[in-house]
Amino acid sequence: MPEQSAGSRPTLEAVAARAGVSRATASRVVNGGAGVRQPLADKVREAVEELGYVPNQAARSLVTRQSGAVAVVIAEPEFRIFSDPFFEQQVRGISRELTLSDSQLVLLWVEGPDDYDRIARYLGGGHVDGALAFSLHNDDGLPALILSTKVPTVFGGRPGGGAEAVPYVDCDNRGGARAAVRHLVGLGRERIAHIAGPRDQTSAIDRADGYRDVLFDADPALTAQGDFTVDSGARAMAELLARRPDLDGVFAANDLMAAGALRVLRERGRRVPEDVAFVGFDDMVTVAESADPALTTVRQDIEGMGRLMVRLLMRVLSSEGAGAGDAPASVITPTELVRRASA
Repeated sequence: MPEQSAGSRPTLEAVAARAGVSRATASRVVNGGAGVRQPLADKVREAVEELGYVPNQAARSLVTRQSGAVAVVIAEPEFRIFSDPFFEQQVRGISRELTLSDSQLVLLWVEGPDDYDRIARYLGGGHVDGALAFSLHNDDGLPALILSTKVPTVFGGRPGGGAEAVPYVDCDNRGGARAAVRHLVGLGRERIAHIAGPRDQTSAIDRADGYRDVLFDADPALTAQGDFTVDSGARAMAELLARRPDLDGVFAANDLMAAGALRVLRERGRRVPEDVAFVGFDDMVTVAESADPALTTVRQDIEGMGRLMVRLLMRVLSSEGAGAGDAPASVITPTELVRRASA
């Protein structure tokens, strides 16, 4: 392995030696190029982290004519971004992967339509090489606006509203929901309710579809609407108890709504899981493990999906630079039921 004096800047050659690959292979990984097998790419990224390698951005920009920055567009108001652990985990994954590509994260959040022009001007102004956008809503014009800027983009979550051709990273929302409801059925629960997420987000739609895949003849009174927040879960649970006090199982479309619903069940004297078995979705550990009782939930790898978004975007950028044809395929990650005390 090449010797490196104390305090000297790690070189690309040192990264290649640590990873056991050629300098060319290390260069392709560091600069977001395609054509490197995943195990080798992972070794290079590990070597970059271990050595603290920092590429010469000025030199790379002259060669690639890229800014070295990626915009992360979150289609939610500021209070949601800083109060929902989902966004923290996904941005952490994005940030860690961008660091390995020596790219700067630029965070843009969208309070509402008044922000659209600002977002479009920034994305179209040459400030970033690409964009990652998530928490998109079907009934607004943001996805189309982002695409109109011609900035290479990867979506977090399956997009709707005519943007389906854009590469995206999502989890198996529908399959995970089916697993949750089948688990409740397997426990002998017969009146299983669903606390649904926003009707304008594909993740919530897919999870509701998964619920209906298993309980295709469920009473409509057993479904109540939420918006992925704690308070909405509490309101939905109160509505369900008023309509169907005999319910004995609940599947909530995310862990935050589950936390609010569990609070209401405690206040109403319903024992979980004895009286009502409960399953959430996400496995945000800070929420699921601190719930009372600890929440059985469907796990999606939120941080890992953030990393995958960056890797997919780097492939998009690489394919454009090489004049390649079709964009990389979208990625659907598996889900897993994590059993705890609530069901």
